Amino acid sequence: MCIKSFLSYIRYEKNLSSHTVLSYKNDLFQFKAYMVRETGTFSPESVDLDMVRNWVVSLVEGNISSRTISRKVSALRSFFKFLVKRKVISSTPIRGIQLPKIRKQLPAFLRQEEMDLLLDETDFGDGFRAVRDRLIINLFYSTGIRSAELIGLKDIDVDVSISVLKVTGKRNKQRIIPFGEELRTWIEEYREIRDREISSNSEFFFIKEDGESLYPELVYRVVTRYLKTVSTLTKKSPHVLRHTFASAMLNNEAGLNSVKELLGHSSLASTEVYTHISIEELKQSYKQAHPRAERKGGRYEN
Repeated sequence: MCIKSFLSYIRYEKNLSSHTVLSYKNDLFQFKAYMVRETGTFSPESVDLDMVRNWVVSLVEGNISSRTISRKVSALRSFFKFLVKRKVISSTPIRGIQLPKIRKQLPAFLRQEEMDLLLDETDFGDGFRAVRDRLIINLFYSTGIRSAELIGLKDIDVDVSISVLKVTGKRNKQRIIPFGEELRTWIEEYREIRDREISSNSEFFFIKEDGESLYPELVYRVVTRYLKTVSTLTKKSPHVLRHTFASAMLNNEAGLNSVKELLGHSSLASTEVYTHISIEELKQSYKQAHPRAERKGGRYEN
């Protein structure tokens, strides 16, 4: 009963996504099953620190990834905080848990020459779909918006008179993103062919040939189809173009706070990961350019 109340709380009061709620549900019921297996029962009041530690150890021994374990413990921590708040228990047992270290992966991104090749040299074809798909790629790269934000763009949100987008992000937070002359020209070309060839009463900016709005799988297919033509990255997705936008901005001396606002990050820490991309690029450039960067040993080594 406590778990169900908690799940209702995070879904309807905290307004967390259905995906997050499902993940927390699975994590909590997994912990409950562990407790029943080990102790014969599950009672939040009887859970102590050692029980939680033993559960974490069992996850590690089961070859569960560090990132997944951290999420599971986070779910448990939120659950017990909720119970303390509701006065079901007096204190939380989640204290001093030593979690396995997470090796932070740098976001995948395309280099500028790859994006130039894609946008300047690639033949997208002719007609409405070609113009739309080229604009989708350019909009991701030029603004750094998320896939859901692109799909949710309304026609009134795209203002070419002042070259800005009004984007509705996570938790309905809105932000304004400026764009350049090239994107403005492509937007006008797309609107012209859309309004001429497609009969639709849709309020959305991007639509399909039948006049209906886009959906995530379609956008994903468009992006991956064209990224494959210029990149050997294992991961190819709209989010890779978001990473590419952030990397390009920072590599060309944009301020970290400006990039944070453009991406719609709530915390500067989320944006700082892209500074590591820039540092990695500097290291690579140094190794390629400096004549002694790859030399080993002391002064007398040939």
